[in-house]
Amino acid sequence: MAYQLEDINAAVRQDAPGYMQRCDQDFQDKVGAAAKLICDRMGDSPVVLLSGPSGSGKTTTAGMICRELERRGVGSHTISMDDYFVHQDPRTAPRTPEGEIDYESPQVMDLALLNEHFSRLTRGDEIVIPKFEFARQMRNDSAGVPLKLGRDEIAIFEGIHALNPQITGSHPEATRLYISARSSVLDGAALRFKGTWMRLTRRAVRDYNFRGTDVMGTLGMWDNVRRGEKLYISPYKHTAHLLFDSSLPYEVPVMACYARPLMEAVPEDNQRTQELRELVAAFDWFEAIDPKLVPAGSLLHEFIG
Repeated sequence: MAYQLEDINAAVRQDAPGYMQRCDQDFQDKVGAAAKLICDRMGDSPVVLLSGPSGSGKTTTAGMICRELERRGVGSHTISMDDYFVHQDPRTAPRTPEGEIDYESPQVMDLALLNEHFSRLTRGDEIVIPKFEFARQMRNDSAGVPLKLGRDEIAIFEGIHALNPQITGSHPEATRLYISARSSVLDGAALRFKGTWMRLTRRAVRDYNFRGTDVMGTLGMWDNVRRGEKLYISPYKHTAHLLFDSSLPYEVPVMACYARPLMEAVPEDNQRTQELRELVAAFDWFEAIDPKLVPAGSLLHEFIG
């Protein structure tokens, strides 16, 4: 799918707040479709797997699905698969082609524990959700949270590897969802803003706002992030019961307000400077939107706060 620049700009000029509300409602409709699918499949499994590449909005979308499920009378619990990371032994850790520890690989996760937890939840048994402390790069077992699903409850496991067969292979009955900001913006047939630029922009802004990482740090990780997507994430998207696009037609001019100053400050000698310059220049094609107009329930708040 692609958006047309002319349609976006015309809608923003005519009624920006109303247009943004309509776009958010379209996304909420996708959330509703996901909730209906989960409800329809509850007899098959109480486990839901939500996957997607970095910058897709998985965390916020999982929360939105939970609220929609509860509106339908289904209790839900969201579990971050990041907490199933394990401390990496340098002697056995997976490696990138450059020899660094490959933190994008599913092998950095406790695959056996995930498999056990899926089975136990399906049987109605209690599990203890682990807590991984990234600052110390180790699991804190004392901070684990017990969970036992009731009759009308489900558990949503969200993470980049949720559809990888190393994780899901033993549990084909689980409901599988895939989310990604995939849409580009076209001007007629001309490409004005790439879908991958949307995710890079989201991640750069989120990393700066919430993770203490500047744009240089985000760019330094981006090649390996994209490599990991192609190897471990996107090949399995078609195993999902439902795929949906998390991009919002109005998001580029909103994100530009946050991303432009960060990206313009990147030194000229950075290996991605040329791409960044093209990305920043592309912001100029869009009508400006005041970020204060972003609706309170918008997915974008995961990235801009």
